[in-house]
Amino acid sequence: MCLAIPLKIVEKTGLDAVGEVDGIRRAIRLDFTPAATLGDYVIVHAGFAIETLGAEQARQNLAALREVADALQ
Repeated sequence: MCLAIPLKIVEKTGLDAVGEVDGIRRAIRLDFTPAATLGDYVIVHAGFAIETLGAEQARQNLAALREVADALQ
């Protein structure tokens, strides 16, 4: 099973970017979402941003992921 995670873009240089969630930062590529800018939320899979989404949708997705993680503990 694959899982795509919402990250907020906090740094961007060309198609290279850094996404962050809960203080964890990851290097990502924006080849599929070149219009994404600082502050945007993107869905990241295998290091590539595959879709942009609004802040509210990102919040809902992250809340659902946290709920699953909490249930597994």
